[in-house]
Amino acid sequence: MVEIIQNFQELIEEKKWKTLKQELKESEPVRIAEIMEDLPNADAILLFRLLSREQAKETFQHLSHEEQEKIIEGLAMNTGKITSLLNDLDPDDRTAFLEELPGKITQRLLQLLSAEERRISTQLLGYPEDSVGRLMTPEYVAVKPDFTVEQALAHIRKFGKDSETLNVIYVVNDQGKLIDDIRIKEIILASTDQKIADIMDKRFTALSALDDQELAIRAFRDYDRVALPVIDTKGVLLGIVTFDDVMDVAEEESTEDFQRFGSIQDAIINPLKARIFHLYSKRIVWLSVLVFMNVFSGAAIASYEGVIESVVALVFFLPLLIDSGGNAGAQSATLMIRSLAIGDVRPKDWFRLFGKELLVALFLGITMAFAVALVASFRAPEVMVVVMITMVLTVLTGSLVGLLLPFIFTRLKLDPATASAPLITSIADICGVLIYFSIASWYFGI
Repeated sequence: MVEIIQNFQELIEEKKWKTLKQELKESEPVRIAEIMEDLPNADAILLFRLLSREQAKETFQHLSHEEQEKIIEGLAMNTGKITSLLNDLDPDDRTAFLEELPGKITQRLLQLLSAEERRISTQLLGYPEDSVGRLMTPEYVAVKPDFTVEQALAHIRKFGKDSETLNVIYVVNDQGKLIDDIRIKEIILASTDQKIADIMDKRFTALSALDDQELAIRAFRDYDRVALPVIDTKGVLLGIVTFDDVMDVAEEESTEDFQRFGSIQDAIINPLKARIFHLYSKRIVWLSVLVFMNVFSGAAIASYEGVIESVVALVFFLPLLIDSGGNAGAQSATLMIRSLAIGDVRPKDWFRLFGKELLVALFLGITMAFAVALVASFRAPEVMVVVMITMVLTVLTGSLVGLLLPFIFTRLKLDPATASAPLITSIADICGVLIYFSIASWYFGI
């Protein structure tokens, strides 16, 4: 890849435009996008200008949002190029780009669209953020139930070139309501004089334009479809959502959840390209909150100074015990957040999971208690009983906190991934310190 980029840079420096255009013509759009991401801004914009209209459309869709913005800024003086690009983009890809821009810029770019494309974009942008309506495209093929297969095939040939996918053909009535979807294979294999109504089974799955995008992710996983229809509250077919668009959302959701679990405020798509202050601002808020939370751990330790002075050996096991509780909590939370995200677990299941996690955590705690007892038998036999009891209780506490926090956040209509590993670890630390020294005080009679 490095050699390819160097080759393109050399061609630009030497101004070998014909050779460069030929190289671009022979390259796949996804590869061109990768090259542009690694080129300086001026070179990337120059490369984009040399692309054919069709290549420009395909390449633009593969670029990151940051790179897309740079391209539009670089083409600011070439309104014709921007106009043709925006009009050529698939409506769902265009919506994904426009919704990330400041309002004034979005309005200015909307004015460059044709009347029909502007109507479509305005409609899609009017749906709530993170709704299925923002993902759908109105480019599909629909037929009537009274069409013969021959008529349906003629209709598909006439209008199919503008469709996002032809794997599935939709059947609507005179009012535009969706009544079935049929795989193209079934139409091709049917007799030409058969009616579409004869090959319908009326078993279809549809999404509402107002559904959350995470529901679309689960639907595609459950029904194994390349596209799903989108309807309004009256059952009228509005558009379709394709598998590739949903997978893009799934990747973004996974990235966001993963980073939130690490106490990063919002998703950072590419840390290599992000500015230093941007990286700082996304991480400092939670870290500052956790600093103040950890003050409670220090206050708890300070309140047991007498116990520590009497049995100094307790200090040796303190990090081991409280870290074990935090680690157990992080494991439990990771399992619950992922299960909630993909729909394997629902908020109403918390009570059943609580009982199961209680038993699992108990077995884990007992096993780890024997492990720490082995260390204590060599290091400080006099505290063996204390560290064993503490290990069981801290693992129990950490695991149950890790289980319950994602459910609590979900009930409060917050992202369960906000129940981050550092937050759970901090809570487990405070609980672990209190449990450890309380048991030590009781055991040694201090």
